[in-house]
Amino acid sequence: MLESLKPRAGKRWPRGQKFMLSERGVVAESTYRDALHAARAQGRTALDAAQRAWSEPLQLQPSDGVVLGELRGGKRSIADIARTLEDCGTSPAEVKAAIDRLTDAGLVEAVPAAIAAA
Repeated sequence: MLESLKPRAGKRWPRGQKFMLSERGVVAESTYRDALHAARAQGRTALDAAQRAWSEPLQLQPSDGVVLGELRGGKRSIADIARTLEDCGTSPAEVKAAIDRLTDAGLVEAVPAAIAAA
């Protein structure tokens, strides 16, 4: 019961904070998508290898590409992305951790509140 009172790891984002791809993020997301399309026909092992090959130079987790792909359509919050990925078994905490890593890598930017409201 007191687990919810423990401080959470990572950055603290305002409730409802929206995120979008940076210029580098657009390129990284496209590269990720191309790598997956090329590996998809070769089976799961090739798909996993393609995700690792994409993520390692960027110092990301292989699953971060999925979160990056969710931002391709525009500005979204952690809660929006988590709802989309919950059927895949991805928790909101995992989405937040991925957003933290992606912002640290400069692939994702927090949308300023004035722009997000518009």
